[in-house]
Amino acid sequence: MKVFAKIAIAGAIAASALISGCASTTSGSVYSAGQAGREQTVRMGVVESVRQVTIEGSKSGVGTIAGGAIGGVAGSNIGGGNRGSAVGTILGAVAGGLAGNAIEQSTTKKQGLEITVKLDNGELRAVTQDADESFRPGERVRLLSGNGVTRVTH
Repeated sequence: MKVFAKIAIAGAIAASALISGCASTTSGSVYSAGQAGREQTVRMGVVESVRQVTIEGSKSGVGTIAGGAIGGVAGSNIGGGNRGSAVGTILGAVAGGLAGNAIEQSTTKKQGLEITVKLDNGELRAVTQDADESFRPGERVRLLSGNGVTRVTH
């Protein structure tokens, strides 16, 4: 069981590192490597309204796996004999998986803005992105669109 515990702990550490490395951005100022150098359509407009929103955290499953591994190791130390240890491992893995999933979602959740823009042609567009830049109603902005992604910038 000691070898299993070491493997599970190593897996949990690796999974935790993946959680932070897999976080994607919805920032108006951050581009992925695939977005860089690609042409985008630019439309001009005026901010109609700005609303604070919460951008849901990721559900990649990495938190569930890491939590399950840690919970399984912890649970294996509960109960007497092989049967008690097995039951403890299963219960610990389930509880750890649920906790790991909740932790992943809460640590990757972020504050965002829903920015409604009235384009120069009169159309209204709403874009949700990270709250890493401030926008005010009446402010002139650009909407940059390409490959299914639109962002609001100054």
